[in-house]
Amino acid sequence: MTIRTLRNSLFCGAAGLAMAAGAAMAQEASASEDEPQASRVRDVIVVTAQKREETIQDIPASISVIGGAQLENLAAKSLTDYAAYAPGFNVDGGGSPGQASLTLRGVAPIGPGSTVGTYIDDAPLGSSANYARASAFALDLFPYDIQQVELLRGPQGTLYGASTMGGLLKYVSKKPNLSETEVRAGLEFLTIEDAKRLGMGARAQVNAPLVTDKLGVQASIYHQYTPGYIDNALNGNDDENEVRQSGGRFALRWAPNADVTVDLNAMIQSIESENNAYVSLDTVTQEPVGGEGLTSSRVLDQPFEKDVQFFSGRVAWDLGWADFTSVSSFSRTEQLQTQDATPIFGVLFPLLTGGAVPAGQSLFTIQLDLDKYTQEFRLASSGESRLEWLAGAFYTHEDSTNRQLAGASDNNGVPIPGLDPLATVALPTTYEEYAAFGNLTYNFTDRLDVTVGGRVAHNNQDYTQISSGAIIGGDQVVPGESSETVFTYMANASYDLMDQTMIYARVASGYRPGGPNVALPGVPPTVDSDTLVNYEAGVKSEFWDGRALVEATVFWIDWEDIQITSSSGGISFLTNGGMARSRGVEFSSVFSPVDGLRLGANAAYTDSELTEDVPDLQGVDGDSLPGVPEYNASLTADYTWPVMQDWDASAGGGVRFVGERNTNFPADFRNVVIDSYGALDLHAQIANDTWTLRAYVKNVTNEDDFLNVGFVEDGLGGPVELQGFVLQPRTIGVSLDARF
Repeated sequence: MTIRTLRNSLFCGAAGLAMAAGAAMAQEASASEDEPQASRVRDVIVVTAQKREETIQDIPASISVIGGAQLENLAAKSLTDYAAYAPGFNVDGGGSPGQASLTLRGVAPIGPGSTVGTYIDDAPLGSSANYARASAFALDLFPYDIQQVELLRGPQGTLYGASTMGGLLKYVSKKPNLSETEVRAGLEFLTIEDAKRLGMGARAQVNAPLVTDKLGVQASIYHQYTPGYIDNALNGNDDENEVRQSGGRFALRWAPNADVTVDLNAMIQSIESENNAYVSLDTVTQEPVGGEGLTSSRVLDQPFEKDVQFFSGRVAWDLGWADFTSVSSFSRTEQLQTQDATPIFGVLFPLLTGGAVPAGQSLFTIQLDLDKYTQEFRLASSGESRLEWLAGAFYTHEDSTNRQLAGASDNNGVPIPGLDPLATVALPTTYEEYAAFGNLTYNFTDRLDVTVGGRVAHNNQDYTQISSGAIIGGDQVVPGESSETVFTYMANASYDLMDQTMIYARVASGYRPGGPNVALPGVPPTVDSDTLVNYEAGVKSEFWDGRALVEATVFWIDWEDIQITSSSGGISFLTNGGMARSRGVEFSSVFSPVDGLRLGANAAYTDSELTEDVPDLQGVDGDSLPGVPEYNASLTADYTWPVMQDWDASAGGGVRFVGERNTNFPADFRNVVIDSYGALDLHAQIANDTWTLRAYVKNVTNEDDFLNVGFVEDGLGGPVELQGFVLQPRTIGVSLDARF
């Protein structure tokens, strides 16, 4: 890409919230000392969407950036706190941080594999295999110590590889400062409507140069307690869904000379939820079965635990004629989900024993463990020339285990001999992938650039289904293996209509890996990868003397060979079936009409539907894809003003809106139409160079809406209840941070 004058502009992509001056995620652009920067939108946002450091305004693709200052203003604790501020991005919450499914551009997570990739800096996390249930447990980092969150819309298969069909969610961590010592610490207290306990959070970070401009470290630690607000209508217990999040990070940066930089990073995160935040609803009326208030009717506790350990190393070496980059990572993810399966399996006890054992209780647990190693090498042209290029190689090895256990006990919780366990299943899987990728950019003129790229990836997978138990019918060991090669591609062209306005067109493909299948007669031994192609055109413009920035994009996606779950004789397996398309419009903007005031307006329209019948999913041509709202939008406003010497005050807020969506296809009796919702968030602060006192209110009007709805049926296929996973009730908090 050419170096454009747009490098002196900010385009805040989807988020649209105002950035606090001097936010860590932005670098201030040069401006005349006589020109008040507060009157212009003049920060520069640097992203690595194309594996290079570029300003967001220079990249011919739809990208959103949510900065660290925004995350602090929102008092964000999980993805569901800020996802609705990004157009086209939807998160279906599962009752706690860490239980979430991601959708971008209407590419719904149909099937077991993810359709949206997740990265920390340059390294992927999460499984690419089908048996690790990656689509239901997206990486949900606590946003402390995060410089910014980047959302890349549309398939990223060429540069980022597998399972990025809908796009990519990238967490960018803060890097050590090699010249300044800094200590940060903060304390927060919060209260949630209907909660009887006070929430609190504490965090601290230290940055220390060990050798000025050569070697530095940064370390941080945090703990967050969020009180529960869901009561149990059956046993009378209150506030059962409290959550604890804790973690820390250590980063080291070594710059032995001007040409070489080495970054080492170690991070841990732990999530512990006592119970899921859902309300039990009647399957017909969809009204709460517990009457007034937020109540569930679960019999057994449903805790959730997730531990993430992440280690990475990055070497950047300027060779003069090219830039060399090596990125290595190892991650270990362990999560345990516990579900109350009493309404599902408990009714089967009399049937399984000829009436000898009455209906009882059942606890169902899923233990998911994933070890993932990755290595990437890249070589990219340096400097400015007519022809720019990038070439790279990637390798990953995954070992994942999916252990499932369904128990059987009487109504006092005592295991029932002969029935307990009802079922045990283990699904160990190995996934190994090799890939080579690259792109070429030719600058025909100072205004016209054209880029083409491709990636060839080959993966091998081994899988075993090991099962036993009263409802399995004996011990079973079913192996499987697969091997496939997939090619993805991209091409884009961008043209500068003027110094501050760019138009672009882009075509890109993506895929989700296939894999081995259950070895049964009539069932294909493997499922193929599903693929899609995205076509888009957009415009990015800065105008009104730098006070306004606007981005608009139209897109069309064709999706083929969708991976779906089918069944035969009570045994589930994977297959390819059906086609879909998604089309829509995305709009993002930020305005600064007067000094100190920034306004944002963002919206997306997404029309995502099947284009042929899919009987296995009870879907027909024209049905909307589940989990995809047709509309989402947000409006934001922030105002900053001086109040006394060295002190500034700011206040602002945002309204987020998410449209109506289905949980399944309309003909499926389990389908529920989730109503649209809107929520208002407010914040205010007063700060100087040392102290920041902040207050916030989330969900000001205390809307009792649902992020997701689950359907529970018994072992005989009859409906039992709906579980409405709620938007967090009105939350009021205050925090004090110090920086030295």
